[in-house]
Amino acid sequence: MLTLAQVKNKSASRLPGLHPVVLNAATLLIERCYQRRIAILITQGLRTIAEQDKLYAQGRTVKGAIVTHAKGGNSYHNYGLAVDFALLLPDGKSASWDMKRDDNSNRLADWQEVAQEAKQLGFEWGGDWTRFKDYPHFQMTFGLTLTQLRAGSKPSAAAVDAANKLLNIKGGEELNVATTAVVKVNGVKIADGILDKGITYVPVRVLAEALGVQVGYDSATRTVELTSKR
Repeated sequence: MLTLAQVKNKSASRLPGLHPVVLNAATLLIERCYQRRIAILITQGLRTIAEQDKLYAQGRTVKGAIVTHAKGGNSYHNYGLAVDFALLLPDGKSASWDMKRDDNSNRLADWQEVAQEAKQLGFEWGGDWTRFKDYPHFQMTFGLTLTQLRAGSKPSAAAVDAANKLLNIKGGEELNVATTAVVKVNGVKIADGILDKGITYVPVRVLAEALGVQVGYDSATRTVELTSKR
C-alpha cells in the first residue's frame, strides 16, 4: 500500500484555494480513510466560475454526458467550500469511481466508508441528496445559501469556530489501525516498531542497548530496570 505521504501528495495540487476549514477537513478525511486502509484522491477542489460554466455546457451545448446541473456561481466549489473524490488504486496512478469496491476486505463498500468519515467531519454528502445525487461530492455550507454566497457573504466567525471545534475533536481521536514505524537512533535503524493509537511500541532491550543503557529484569517482581552505563 502507498504511504500516507504518497497518498496526500496525490491530492496536493487540488487543495489550494479551499476555505481553511474545508482544507483541514479534506486533509483529515484523507488521513482517516488511510487509517481504514482506504486511499482516496481529491479530484476537485476550488472551481472557478468559468470552469463551472464550461462543465455545465457539457452535454448541453458541447459533446459529453451531463455531469452537473449548476451554472457558474451555483456550486459550492466556486467558493472553495466543496471537494470531489475518487478511490486511489494501489498503483498510485489510477482512480476508481466504483462504489462497490472493498479493497480493505472488511465487507463494507469503501465508498460508503469514505462518506461516513466525511459526514463525521462535518461535510454534507451529495449522495444523500434527494434529487440529483452527486456521489463523489462533499461540501460545507456554513449555513450559507448559494444566493448569499453570490452576493458576497462569507462564513461567519461563529460557523467557522463550530466547524473547527468539530475537526479538533475528530482529528484528536486515537488511531484505530496499527501500522509499522521505523525506529532510528542517531540515524541508524534499530527496529521496526508498531504504531498503534498514537504510541510506538519497540522492544525495550533493543532501544536501551542502542542508547547505551543496561537492561535488567527481575522475574519475581516482573520489573524491568534500566541502568545508565555512564
